[in-house]
Amino acid sequence: MRVFVTGASGWIGSAVVPELIDAGHQVVGLARSDASAAALTEAGAEVRRGTLDDLDVLRDAAAESDGVIHLAFKHDIAFSGGFEDAADADRRAIDTFGDALAGSGRPFLIASGTLGLAPGRLATEQDGQVGGQVGAHVTGGPAKRLANAHVTVALADRGIRSSVVRLPPTVHGDGDHGFLATVVAIAREKGVSGYIGDGANRWPATHRSDAAHLFRLALENAPAGSTLHAVAEEGVPIRSVAEVIGRHLDLPVASVSPEDAAGHFTWLAGFLGLDSPTASAHTRELLGWQPTQPGLIDDLDKGHYFTAPTG
Repeated sequence: MRVFVTGASGWIGSAVVPELIDAGHQVVGLARSDASAAALTEAGAEVRRGTLDDLDVLRDAAAESDGVIHLAFKHDIAFSGGFEDAADADRRAIDTFGDALAGSGRPFLIASGTLGLAPGRLATEQDGQVGGQVGAHVTGGPAKRLANAHVTVALADRGIRSSVVRLPPTVHGDGDHGFLATVVAIAREKGVSGYIGDGANRWPATHRSDAAHLFRLALENAPAGSTLHAVAEEGVPIRSVAEVIGRHLDLPVASVSPEDAAGHFTWLAGFLGLDSPTASAHTRELLGWQPTQPGLIDDLDKGHYFTAPTG
């Protein structure tokens, strides 16, 4: 297939691109900078210059492709407090792809998230779907992003083989600068590796390479209207994560009270305290996906989160 990929030089995209190329697909990647374009060229992909706001570029690239994987999201805006604006831009891109692919039967995948779908219990692929359950705290920008996933699934009714791949908050691996790297950076800054309350709350996790493999399987075989979970480990206790970080940085490990969490963990506090275990049994059965990479604790013990710059 000729596959158009947004976010192709990002953390997930830079693993998806070689996964696709190695399987014999031709990749066209969206690049908004010279550095991104150079990285894509080096990886063996064709470059299409533009941003998520260049809707004509998105429309034309999708029309010229056999499938689209939409991974880009304006995280820089989201992390600075503009999550709703970022979700709105994402919706415009999804609508544009939907118009370009309508009636074609071609695959269209987007990335979404699992965090907070069903706090305190094991979430499944059915949670967060239209008519399904979702945590009552999911409002504002996160609610809009969930709505974008609903819109994508509904594109199956317009003759598109659409699917949503939900990623856990910890898509880990060497070079990660996301949530987990931020937790490490906070521990360095504060001089203590902290967790909220008793630290028993759980986060699901997946190695980046395993996530990339699922995107390829979904591109090739996912039925129209699928919701998939790229989850290798259902739930790793945050206290266990803090203990590994403390050991590698030679820092004390300590509880941070819920009242003090915002002061200690800043914007991450609202996420870090969630108990959000997540299953992927349906995804594995549907597509034969079997994660093979190291788990989160083993990956942390490799040491790359502590020798490389974090942030």
